[in-house]
Amino acid sequence: MKVLIVKTSSMGDVVHALPAVSDIVEAHPSCEVDWLVEAAFADIPRLHPGVRRVLPLAWRKWRKTLFARDTRAAIAALHRELRREPYDLVLDLQGLVKSALWGLQARGPLAGYDRASIREPLAAWAYARRAVVSRMLQAIERNRRLAAAHLGYAMPATPPRFGIVAPPPRAWAPPSPCAALIPCASRAEKLWPEERWIALGRRLVAAGLTPVVVWGNDDERARAERIAAGCGGVVPPFLSVADMAAVLGRSGQIVGLDTGFSHLAAAFGRPTIGIYCDHEPGLAGITGPGPVASIGGTGQVPALDAVTALLDAQLGARR
Repeated sequence: MKVLIVKTSSMGDVVHALPAVSDIVEAHPSCEVDWLVEAAFADIPRLHPGVRRVLPLAWRKWRKTLFARDTRAAIAALHRELRREPYDLVLDLQGLVKSALWGLQARGPLAGYDRASIREPLAAWAYARRAVVSRMLQAIERNRRLAAAHLGYAMPATPPRFGIVAPPPRAWAPPSPCAALIPCASRAEKLWPEERWIALGRRLVAAGLTPVVVWGNDDERARAERIAAGCGGVVPPFLSVADMAAVLGRSGQIVGLDTGFSHLAAAFGRPTIGIYCDHEPGLAGITGPGPVASIGGTGQVPALDAVTALLDAQLGARR
């Protein structure tokens, strides 16, 4: 059996789809699983031993220059890859019109949610097979239930198994022992005050952990340097997703904003706290096999004392 997973973005959503792969290969040990994903996040499914082949998609880049020669050539090359071999099932875990359109290019029956379950009901018309999965379920469970429904096995009663292990450090090795602080966010409304990050960093130093303050762009680097200077932490160079995975998988503690790296840290089983300042954790909160917690919500910037209490509880459990 050959299955193509279509889950292209964002990073947290890609992480949330990993347990579905674990379920598939457990139910069908000989199944070969490929994965269509945004190129920026391609290193995440590569961490799972059950994924045979990753097909990178650069739609976020291509849509800006759709009529450029290089873009058309890259899209044609991906189309050939999608058509190279037949699939027994093309499983769209994304549930969007764009993901359905990409899934239709593969050689195999396209399956997904029904109109009542899907994020964009128009996409359901593209599916040869549809399944009902409540939208009120947690994101990971929705992925697992959709895979079980279309691949003919009972939904496992076990907790989600992400199935990934941290890769070895390549570009930069973190100090040991260390903790990771992730003060990065896509919007200013998601940010948590810098002085609170510094206070957490000092708490980590007192616990014997060196804070590694990560960043992804110039503004975030400047913020990371201020936080690290205030708490005795370190700022790494720019790290790829694979290099970040190596750091997170070796950190004794992670505290991060509502970002994909926080979800990836939890997937490794590391103690993780997710701080939500402009979004409800709800059905997409921090989930993993280790100690995890989500705090805050829309218009609810968590107080330092509340986050510190969670951190002390996880540090205490670690000791």
